[in-house]
Amino acid sequence: MSTVTELKLKSLQIRADLLRLIHSAKMGHTGGSLSNTDILTTLYYEIMKHDPSRPKWAERDRFIASKGHSVESLWCILADLGYFPKEELATYCQFGTRLIGHPNNKVPGIEMNTGALGHGLAISVGMALAAKKDSKAYRVFCLMGDGEQAEGSVWEAAMAGAHYKLDHLIGFVDRNRLQISGNTEDVMGIDPLDRKWEAFGWHVKQVNGHDFDELLETLRAVPEQTGKPTLIILNTTKGKGVSFAENQPEWHHHVPNDEQLRLAIGELEAASAAIAEAEEERGMNG
Repeated sequence: MSTVTELKLKSLQIRADLLRLIHSAKMGHTGGSLSNTDILTTLYYEIMKHDPSRPKWAERDRFIASKGHSVESLWCILADLGYFPKEELATYCQFGTRLIGHPNNKVPGIEMNTGALGHGLAISVGMALAAKKDSKAYRVFCLMGDGEQAEGSVWEAAMAGAHYKLDHLIGFVDRNRLQISGNTEDVMGIDPLDRKWEAFGWHVKQVNGHDFDELLETLRAVPEQTGKPTLIILNTTKGKGVSFAENQPEWHHHVPNDEQLRLAIGELEAASAAIAEAEEERGMNG
């Protein structure tokens, strides 16, 4: 089975897990978590240097979820990898749990509490600068939302990242074009986003955030320019993988009811079966 096929199947499993998580807790950010599942799957299962048995391993790559409200996909991935028992997912957003609605550094695998938008990149710049000063080789990855680009602190951090020539810092923007109150361009226009980041001194790439071939090719090549941090714009679909949730603003934090969960899981299982069947046919044809 190819790496891309394995990633596709894993991302479908994570989507099903996060939907069950949100349905069970009766709260969560469904749309944004579904849109960032593919980049998180690519990072954690193929790109990042990390070890679930040693969450504080000094040489690990760091990941900061600046759009912390979409944490459900991250919880499901960390549990799947063994950072904490899968059974703990059942406590999500329950009284006394450590699995709250934003990243919480009491949980193994979480570097920093995040949630208030506009803070994650500044944290990541600090971590990357520390690595540079300590002559460490680890990389720092930071996932931001596109609505988050309206925060002024993002751009202060962007200037600092370029000033210190942090080429082991990789930022992402989940460009699904929807935020809680509507289309990003109606709320606070941010286009042309690529040219703005370039003007701030970053090397910028745009990819289809759901295409594993593109994601792998791009991430295996960073940094493409020595002395510059990289910003990757992930062109994504909010609610990706669930037909009735895709590109629907109300699914920003809509919770699936019993029937919607059944339909969504059915769609994801059908997609998995189609991938497995195609893989089998390729194997039979040599």
